[in-house]
Amino acid sequence: MSEKVQLLANGNTYELDVVVGTEGDKGIDITKLQETTGYVTLDTGYKNTGSTTSAITYLDGDKGILRYRGYSIEEVAEKASFTEVMYLLLYGELPKTHELEAFNAKLSQAGEIPTQLDKILDAFPKDAHPMSILGAYFNGLSAHFSKDNAAVTDENILLVLAQMPTVVAHIQQWIRGGRFVDNNASLDYVANFLKMSFGEPGDSSDLNPIVVEAMDKLLILHADHEQNCSTSTVRIVGSSNANIYASMAGGIAALWGPLHGGANQAVLEMLEAIKADGGDTDKWIAKAKDKNDPFRLMGFGHRVYKNFDPRANIIKKACDNLLEALNINDDILDIAKRLEEVALKDEYFISRKLYPNVDFYSGIIYKALGFPTEMFTVLFALGRMPGWLSQWKELRLQKQPIGRPMQIYNGSGMRPYVDIKDR
Repeated sequence: MSEKVQLLANGNTYELDVVVGTEGDKGIDITKLQETTGYVTLDTGYKNTGSTTSAITYLDGDKGILRYRGYSIEEVAEKASFTEVMYLLLYGELPKTHELEAFNAKLSQAGEIPTQLDKILDAFPKDAHPMSILGAYFNGLSAHFSKDNAAVTDENILLVLAQMPTVVAHIQQWIRGGRFVDNNASLDYVANFLKMSFGEPGDSSDLNPIVVEAMDKLLILHADHEQNCSTSTVRIVGSSNANIYASMAGGIAALWGPLHGGANQAVLEMLEAIKADGGDTDKWIAKAKDKNDPFRLMGFGHRVYKNFDPRANIIKKACDNLLEALNINDDILDIAKRLEEVALKDEYFISRKLYPNVDFYSGIIYKALGFPTEMFTVLFALGRMPGWLSQWKELRLQKQPIGRPMQIYNGSGMRPYVDIKDR
């Protein structure tokens, strides 16, 4: 017999079904709560509300668990490529060799964007944040492919996946004053992106494999993260049957915030501020411990992970390998390493579980690779795109209804209109 929860309201007892997930997580089904009882639930920020069932990503913040389609993030990051992870998220299973080859071939052939779209760049000042430009590109792509891009087809999804690195690379080249580099079908997804971002037309030099590996791991670690702010936005925009580009543009807008995707940019800005102040990390550690000081260390702790961020250990190793391989000597990175060392040993941080998270290390890696700080959130979006698309696809194929949260009104009661001369 399925589990039930009883609700006592207005002297009546109502039975509500309990939905049990694969890993034993439980949710009270309140789908018909208002219809049955006249009540709605109040959950500001939706922190206790399951907005959907999903078979894509499992996350247990208390135990530090993250899995893509049942595979642990540790194993996936160690053994898979980013394109394998994209396939896994979209189709539910790891690809066989011929499936991965066909998938990569389609991605390499579909990366072009309409040339007139690059004129968008002329409308932006040079100090414009790249996330605003990324959003403009996606709304522009929506117009160029408006005939059928609301349809849930592999062609539409693969087109977005293929075009995303081209758009990001064009923004990166525009910032650095370089020229656009064409897609190279002989390179894999990540290597091609790096070539388009930092290369010159006709450049045939080889990329450092450690650089490619570090970028590949970063993208894997950001590929999906359950029903976070941007993913929930993609799903709620998609629930209106908005087209695929418009839905992704919604996710881009949500990701921009410093409490979400902008956190890795905030980490580097914090490190820059510490450097400008003389680089005294002890002073800033003391400020972080002072409850009366508004300063907080960015990139430490996580709202969901109450123990540790499982992605952080993976990315720390990639970060250490990259910095050693490139022999980088940078004051900013030295400050980051000193902060990391304190946070991993100091009882204040250990007792509060304020460990370095994925945003702390990702910002360091992006800087080491040569990306400007303002591009960090755009790179987060590049990694998260397959997760957004998988969630959008799942929502649409399940024919879920349009998202429409309720509210508890606490404004003025009914009152008469007062003519302006009498106010």
